[in-house]
Amino acid sequence: MRRSPRASSYAVGAVWEQRALVFLRKQNLAFVQRNYRCKGGEIDLIMRTTDGTFVFVEVRARAHTQFGGAAASIGSIKQQRLIFAAEHYLLHFSVCAPCRFDVVAFDGNLLSWYRNAFTA
Repeated sequence: MRRSPRASSYAVGAVWEQRALVFLRKQNLAFVQRNYRCKGGEIDLIMRTTDGTFVFVEVRARAHTQFGGAAASIGSIKQQRLIFAAEHYLLHFSVCAPCRFDVVAFDGNLLSWYRNAFTA
């Protein structure tokens, strides 16, 4: 039985998200939720800092940096979708807390963590 390309990309994405999750937990961030989806957006990881700040994390991975690398692949449209999904999450769960948007980027096996990568 063949897997669809979409199913394979989800499986690959899940591996990178797990690596990011392990890293962020080592940085004292608490896990809240994974793959929060709403119509119009998705958030890979939702974490929380020790001071209560919600951290909405986009995980990106690229084998090579020839087209700008993993972090550079998050354009303005993707940022808008992340912001929309975060607003949806905050409203849906009646969360009133500080929040920020982080990016965990993998270029090959090199991990880069960008805190406050962009603002709403």
